[in-house]
Amino acid sequence: MITNDDKRWMALYALCAGMLMIVLDATIVNVALPSIQADLRFSQSNLAWVVNAYLIAFGGLLLLAGRLGDLIGQRRIFLIGLGVFTASSLLCATAQTQAMLVVARFVQGIGGALTSAVILGMIVTMLPEPGEQAKAIGIYTFVAVAGGSIGLLAGGILTAAINWHWIFFVNLPIGVVTALCARKLIEPRAGIGLGHGADVPGAALLTGGLMLGVYTILEVDKHGWGSTYTLALGGIAFALLAAFVTRQAQIASPLMPLRLFRSRNVAGANLVQALLVVGMFAMFFLGALYMQRILGYSALQVGLAYLPSTIVMGTMSFRFSASLSMRFGARAVLLPSMTSIAAGLLVLARGPVHAGYLSDIMPAMVLIGLGAGLGFPSLMSLAMSGATPSDAGLASGIVNTSVQVGGAIGLAVLATLATERSNALLAHGQSTASALSSGYHLAYGVGAALVLAAIVVAAAVLRADLVGARGHADREAAPAGRQPVCPDAA
Repeated sequence: MITNDDKRWMALYALCAGMLMIVLDATIVNVALPSIQADLRFSQSNLAWVVNAYLIAFGGLLLLAGRLGDLIGQRRIFLIGLGVFTASSLLCATAQTQAMLVVARFVQGIGGALTSAVILGMIVTMLPEPGEQAKAIGIYTFVAVAGGSIGLLAGGILTAAINWHWIFFVNLPIGVVTALCARKLIEPRAGIGLGHGADVPGAALLTGGLMLGVYTILEVDKHGWGSTYTLALGGIAFALLAAFVTRQAQIASPLMPLRLFRSRNVAGANLVQALLVVGMFAMFFLGALYMQRILGYSALQVGLAYLPSTIVMGTMSFRFSASLSMRFGARAVLLPSMTSIAAGLLVLARGPVHAGYLSDIMPAMVLIGLGAGLGFPSLMSLAMSGATPSDAGLASGIVNTSVQVGGAIGLAVLATLATERSNALLAHGQSTASALSSGYHLAYGVGAALVLAAIVVAAAVLRADLVGARGHADREAAPAGRQPVCPDAA
């Protein structure tokens, strides 16, 4: 007989399956881009829209999707998102023209935002007990972070063994089964109602500002950071977002209650995450280019190269992150974890042109996997610590937005710096391999510097939490009705 406790954990696995499908799609497509280009005859510039169309919709709608989950029900938004994502995956898989694939990818981004924005909020609502919640967030974080390397491996296998269409076809059975399980296992919870935040003008400002901001970032490699085009679009995006924040501070029923950001842990954790995720994007995306363009790895070999990072990350997330956070507190676990990620990036930054996998790449993979497996669950816990049940969807959307937008900005900066460095060295007569390698080294070094900045922010802003042995002892020792004051309180 299935108990209520068993049902909650089965529901968690259904939510994580939905998240895995979304995360896989972000990297599985990158491996198949050369095959898509050849089959549908994309130009190099137009090919970028296979990725960009998805990112614009996904990054632009995360916050709105999270708040809609609070207003009309997180389970409802999750299921709608799954339906949209699965149906658009079928359109992607059967696309025979460039326009059809790009439009389907945009719709897929909408479904991905609706699905992923509310998952973390549902997890913390379903599992409110600190020990269970820490374990659940560890599982979720492994899926959200390590899914990228799994996507590289899966994309290489599917593209090589069958064809690129199957990177989208695989979403169909996953989406259908996940939706059926979610309907059966996740209890429907009514939202707080559209009257508590149905701010249509605010939604338009937020979505327009985020979409335009993501679009501007993605176009930087064509126009440059200081171009009139980039500055003008960036200025408009900033003005829209500023107008949104101003409106939220003035109206009675805001779409995004600003009280969430009064928590030092919530605001600080999202800032730290935005800085930290740049290093992870550098490892996944620039690392894959480094292995393919310089070391000559195939798509399948690139996926296999990331396996040690995935295994270490999974071990830390599943076995150790929850127990360490409960014993020492999330902040105490986070600081050494970020140091491990910075060390891994510095190892990559010194890799030679003819790097050996065991001596130059695998140590970095292990260090980054160790840090990510322990650090990101702690960050997720801190970022969700100030959310009430009525704000859980919004807080979840903010966490995902800080990852996606922070990663997009960071990757654009790192890619631009790497390209400029490589072009300058090529102009001075260096070999292609040496110039490319130096460009990647610079990107890794900047990524490591941003992680070090995240460590400084975490040490200065984040407060030690009471989720640990001392915190539980304090709570148990406190008389009824006199719980210890949370150190994160304003």
